Amino acid sequence: QVQLVESGGGLVQSGGSLRLSCAASGNTLRLNVMGWYRRAPGKQRVLVATISRDGVINYADSVKGRFTISRDDAKNTVYLQMNSLKPEDTAVYYCNAPIWPRDYWGQGTQVTVSS
Repeated sequence: QVQLVESGGGLVQSGGSLRLSCAASGNTLRLNVMGWYRRAPGKQRVLVATISRDGVINYADSVKGRFTISRDDAKNTVYLQMNSLKPEDTAVYYCNAPIWPRDYWGQGTQVTVSS
């Protein structure tokens, strides 16, 4: 079992920045890819960014150049630095860690960007 706990969400004005954190605990030895997803109001949950243990990174086109994902394996923590935030970034952001045969999810953290 792995537990994921997000933090760092909040309310920010358009153009502002936020940094999300996700700390993993439990059986973390099998952690490899960690990532962030988001669910906007009335929409499905979608990929934001992922990072593997060896540093392979993937971003959704909508956040490229604005968001940066990173990780600290000594702390079992993944981060999402979000800059130049837009109202359309408003969503609940979820941390994800796929460890076969299941996906682990955090409880989500709300990010609201006002125009």
